[in-house]
Amino acid sequence: MKFGIVVFPGSNCDRDMFHVIKNVMGCEVRYVWHKDTDLSDFTTDDCLVLPGGFSYGDYLRTGAIARFSPVMESITQFAEKGGKVFGVCNGFQILCESHLLPGALLRNESMKYECKNIYLKPQTNKALLTCKIDAGAVLKIPIAHGDGRYYCDQPTLTALYDNDQVLFKYCDDNGDVIEEANPNGSVDNIAGICNTGRNVFGMMPHPERAAEKALLNTDGKVIFESLISRVLEMTVLYG
Repeated sequence: MKFGIVVFPGSNCDRDMFHVIKNVMGCEVRYVWHKDTDLSDFTTDDCLVLPGGFSYGDYLRTGAIARFSPVMESITQFAEKGGKVFGVCNGFQILCESHLLPGALLRNESMKYECKNIYLKPQTNKALLTCKIDAGAVLKIPIAHGDGRYYCDQPTLTALYDNDQVLFKYCDDNGDVIEEANPNGSVDNIAGICNTGRNVFGMMPHPERAAEKALLNTDGKVIFESLISRVLEMTVLYG
């Protein structure tokens, strides 16, 4: 399985993500510049990652300018063919702005930039990002965002639940999904979702910042393990 790390002007987590995928997970990976449109070396078994940062300085609205980068048209076509696309933090914002994921990311309810460890509870084991996570597990993962409040209207929220698209919710250290554990005011404590095709994923917390012992936290590693192992299993089964 091969990964591509998309780099926009203002990306600042691209090297972190590259390091984890290459040196921690042992996968092939290359950078993809935002003006690149040729993704022909990636197959639908591969994954393009939109990392965190401040694409185009967030000068208009988070992710709103990046959605018009030349690479996004190619990424949309890649996703439509079944290729995997994973957005973290600003990457999640870009995927929503590009309509590859439903909803939007708004200013934090506190109106402050939040940078701290939070807790996540997986909501499904029927997604590539969560299939290897034990039921009832609680993951400690860092957040670092000022516009992380996930919002969608009621029909969209109903559809997310009907289609089992909610991947993670904010919880406390006991796994209880409560209002006090919500760091940004996201609707229903939602921290991550996928599309109906289950090949495009977005989450606000940063699993790449919690994926190795040197950081004294490996809770995020299981998210990468889930994605990689499941894709490899599917490749073996279906070729």
